[in-house]
Amino acid sequence: MSAQPHSYAAVDPETALKYAIQHVRGDRVQIVEGIIEPVSPSWDHETAADVIREQIGPVVRRLGCVTGSGDLDLPGSSNWFVPDLAVVPRDLAKGAGALLPEQTLLVVEVTSDSNADTDRTVKRRRYAEYGAPLYLLIDRQERTCTLFAEPGGLGYTRVTGPHPFGTPVPLPEPFAMELDTSGLG
Repeated sequence: MSAQPHSYAAVDPETALKYAIQHVRGDRVQIVEGIIEPVSPSWDHETAADVIREQIGPVVRRLGCVTGSGDLDLPGSSNWFVPDLAVVPRDLAKGAGALLPEQTLLVVEVTSDSNADTDRTVKRRRYAEYGAPLYLLIDRQERTCTLFAEPGGLGYTRVTGPHPFGTPVPLPEPFAMELDTSGLG
């Protein structure tokens, strides 16, 4: 009796790819436009995300949310993002695998030399397409912060910035606060 070859034809490529990256041992990975990329930020990168996390912390707690860098799935596309920071309702985060961008209140990406163009263009476009209400881009190479709001299928319709590091950046409701960006650079 010989073993029958297993047919993977019934599994769509998107599902297979996303399943595979969730089972990578060791490093975390994301998929950007079908390309698997390792997620390994530097300490400077982490420090920039932490500057934002510390400032929004009191508001995040008041809103009943959590911050983190959990997985975001973009169904129907070959994208699976690991944001540098996302704010999500605590009840959605509990026991969740991946969430959808539309389930976030804020997504923050911090550029690195290796991913700056991805954060500036691909992720900005995809976060808007998938309904992330606010996308804050911390561009370490340009030393600027840009806030994108009011997402739609053609992109974000409201842009605040780019603001040079050191310029306060207003976050709209539900945050209703100004970010001090002087510690980013």
